Amino acid sequence: MFSFFKKKTPQPVAASETLNAPGDAALGGSTAGLIGSALVTPIAAQNPAPAQGLPPGREPWLNKLKAGLRKTGSSISSVFTGTQIDEALYEDLETALLMADAGVAASNYLLGEVRRRVKDSGVTHPVAVRNLLIEVLSGLLKPLEQPLRIGEFVPTVIMVTGVNGAGKTTSIGKLTRHLSDAGATVLLAAADTFRAAAREQLTVWADRNTVEIVSQAGGDPASVSFDAVSAGKARGKDVVLVDTAGRLPTQLHLMEELKKIKRTIAKAGGQGIGTPPHEILLVIDGNTGQNALAQVKAFDEALQLTGLIVTKLDGTAKGGVLAAIALWASERSKAHPDWRAVPVYFIGVGEQVQDLETFNAREFAQALLS
Repeated sequence: MFSFFKKKTPQPVAASETLNAPGDAALGGSTAGLIGSALVTPIAAQNPAPAQGLPPGREPWLNKLKAGLRKTGSSISSVFTGTQIDEALYEDLETALLMADAGVAASNYLLGEVRRRVKDSGVTHPVAVRNLLIEVLSGLLKPLEQPLRIGEFVPTVIMVTGVNGAGKTTSIGKLTRHLSDAGATVLLAAADTFRAAAREQLTVWADRNTVEIVSQAGGDPASVSFDAVSAGKARGKDVVLVDTAGRLPTQLHLMEELKKIKRTIAKAGGQGIGTPPHEILLVIDGNTGQNALAQVKAFDEALQLTGLIVTKLDGTAKGGVLAAIALWASERSKAHPDWRAVPVYFIGVGEQVQDLETFNAREFAQALLS
């Protein structure tokens, strides 16, 4: 159940408040508070308290998330089955984080923070180290947790990109359902005019969700996108979702085409909708680990991304890549303070519509290390 969509955008938070590098401030304090739609109790030194006050329908999702991340989590959690905290534990933890595709930089950061907190708190049992790791990981991931905001511009134009096979079109279909359920009117743009049956696949999703679609067999992707935004304006739609063809970052001519689509969509802007696209989302496959981070960097360099959808986290052993993405996002905010952040808007753990949900840092950290 989605509870994060906002028809009206609240006052934007200053970049300095949302793009802080991981540190004591980003890692949060020890008081309870609202994270997304769940009231989360902070983790005690010895025994982590479960999330309290989950909204209806959220608990089944959390169970799916835990099951999906079990391959990653089991290898990390096995580190804490001993009876003492010693150098061997830290070495095993470093290895487990690297095997989970957290990457060298994120692994070093997490390990360093855990060491410091163990020293400061004086804990003596490995289970307490796991709880501290949950706190540190939650803090590192927290800046990635932001709601997708709908309603400031009508229509809000969302351009969706990704490599072949990441689950882009399927994610658009699921997102359309959740937007519709939240009361938003949606128009789809079938700008993937290359892949066989791509237009037909999106049409099926349009029929399922009872929404309109703009498509053109063999048409120019930029032209289809322009026509869709123009149609969205004329018909008073809340959201226009633009599906683009999958491509590898190394296919430079296709990356140039994405830039052209972005420029063309911007020309369809005007009074009331500013300069679209308002969101440029990248869909990444959670199974690809560090390769997913490379995709994020490449697409961001070309388009200046505004958000991510991470799919196929069910059954992956590489869920640690979100830590690497969080560290990259922090460094990016330092290098480009005038750019928008790149949050993880949604994560997916299955094929069903309900298997796509909003990202919550504490939920993810607890599910990963449960």
